[in-house]
Amino acid sequence: MKTFVANPKKIKRKWYLIDAKDKVLGRIATGVARILRGKHKAIFTPHVDCGDYVVIINAKDIRVTGKKMEDKLYKRYSGYPSGLKETPLGEMLKKKPTEALRHAIKGMIPKGRLGRETFKKLKIYAGDTHRHQAQSPRILEVK
Repeated sequence: MKTFVANPKKIKRKWYLIDAKDKVLGRIATGVARILRGKHKAIFTPHVDCGDYVVIINAKDIRVTGKKMEDKLYKRYSGYPSGLKETPLGEMLKKKPTEALRHAIKGMIPKGRLGRETFKKLKIYAGDTHRHQAQSPRILEVK
């Protein structure tokens, strides 16, 4: 018996819709990363992009446990001396509500060309409207 290798041209991709309202940030991120990579499928092959598309709505209403709203910091560096900027999670959710979720999911998928292609299948919206009704996404519950 030979090892099965998924053919990228024959993979049927589905669309999933996840409502992030009052869901924990890390729990959503792990579930979405699993679907984006295709690990929920029996045909999963690590070096082939066999994941599905994911649409996340209500990203502004995610919650976190503990005091992470004040304590969790997102850092970025401009490249200049004293150019290190820190933004707490609470402030980031006010300014860019989708970026905290995007950052968490991006850290859970592979780094490299395959990860970049995988990440393009993620669509995040701050509100409850999205532009993907034509794909008729399935509603998926993430715990």
